[in-house]
Amino acid sequence: MGLEFGVFDHLDRNDLLLSEFYEERLKVIEAFDRCGFYAYHVAEHHFTPLGMAPSPSVFLSAIAQRTERLRFGTFVYALPVHHPLRVLEEICMLDHLSRGRLEIGFGRGSVPFEISYYGQNAQERQQIYAERLELILKAFTVTTLCWSGRYDQFENVPMEMTPYQKPHPPLWYGAHSPDSAERAARRGLHIVTNDMPANTRAIVARYLDVWRDVHSGQMESAEPPKMGMVRFILVADTDAQAMRIARSAYLRWRSSFTYLSDLHGVTTQSPLQVDSFDTLVRQGQGIAGSPETVRDFLASQIAECGVNYVVGQFCFGNLTLEHMLHSVEIFASQVMPALRSKFDL
Repeated sequence: MGLEFGVFDHLDRNDLLLSEFYEERLKVIEAFDRCGFYAYHVAEHHFTPLGMAPSPSVFLSAIAQRTERLRFGTFVYALPVHHPLRVLEEICMLDHLSRGRLEIGFGRGSVPFEISYYGQNAQERQQIYAERLELILKAFTVTTLCWSGRYDQFENVPMEMTPYQKPHPPLWYGAHSPDSAERAARRGLHIVTNDMPANTRAIVARYLDVWRDVHSGQMESAEPPKMGMVRFILVADTDAQAMRIARSAYLRWRSSFTYLSDLHGVTTQSPLQVDSFDTLVRQGQGIAGSPETVRDFLASQIAECGVNYVVGQFCFGNLTLEHMLHSVEIFASQVMPALRSKFDL
């Protein structure tokens, strides 16, 4: 079981014209491809500067054409705002356009206001997500779809589109508690969490216990799915330089993160809702520093939490293209090889 590295990106807005913003981000994603990252995962958000990929499939189709080896996908498709057959067809298209490099996550949508803006009942988004997930997974494997659910009904729909990967692209789940990790383990889903180290350790431990129990009859041949932790990461030549850059960028990201909650006068319940990048570092959810500092921080957390997938949030706030490319290239050349050597089994 080898250690892998991935990327999570809110695609949160900065001051650039959107056309320039997208082009800069695609240049950074080309660097992820060159540098040997496993996958790039983009968030879906609506009506907020937190996410400039309200249609993840559109952005991912550009990535398919600009990269060669990098896998990519969603964290997550918010199913309450998607017609299930439409998103199914988009997934199939993306999987073929990339010749099987697609990874997909589905979810309920983390921000209820975004669901409400679409005219959907945000209070029922968990139920809508659960039903549509089952619908989509069934549709991947049948030639004609019949479905009679609470939220969707279909009769004798011909399934002309099928994925490149069989039976479907790899599935991901955002685990925020040991109980949610157990549900993911029983289904064999890859997991990620952005929680603090102690909670991450509990989530991964429960996942592994349940996964091993489910696969007890084939342990010699079965390799655990990816168990990932998401961390803000900024690498520069010195600790002082990195922290100076990260502090400013995080405040810009945080203003986007709280945009809708501030607009509605409520408080966001999230472990990322902190006042500064320094607090994020103290909580173990981010690091900015020299290659040595970043390597030591991540090595400690990998050992403590038991993860096999390190997911960096390398692009956030008002980081410049120069800052992002320099960070990614130093990370790939001076951090990744050392961590792989230490933790590859």
